[in-house]
Amino acid sequence: MADLDDVQRLAAALPEVSESTSYGHRAWSVHGKAFVWERPLRRSDWQSLDLEPTGAPVLGVRVPDLADKDALIAENPESCFTTPHFDGHPAVLVWLDRVGEDLLAEMITDAWRVRAPKRLIRAAFPDENPGPS
Repeated sequence: MADLDDVQRLAAALPEVSESTSYGHRAWSVHGKAFVWERPLRRSDWQSLDLEPTGAPVLGVRVPDLADKDALIAENPESCFTTPHFDGHPAVLVWLDRVGEDLLAEMITDAWRVRAPKRLIRAAFPDENPGPS
């Protein structure tokens, strides 16, 4: 079970991350590009999920593309989901109180890689090849 303090710790461990707010909620960015953010569900979100509001903490996480989004949801249906608001957007929603720390860390790191400049990825992960700048 994770919380926003875990998100902050994992995100802050990555290079050149800044924390700010977006629509009054916590968000983490690299070079001005958000990669994870607190995303409380709206009434319409709860309705689309056919659930009663619980106040459970939800995190928005950037993913490389829609195929990755679909795979994450299919492989982790207990913790990863989406709503119609995010249809067509490369982002997945995560129930923080249902996700394990290993998966959360992997998702945050992968989201950071999606948004970070290639030179920064090369510096942080020199054994990987992120492609040309």
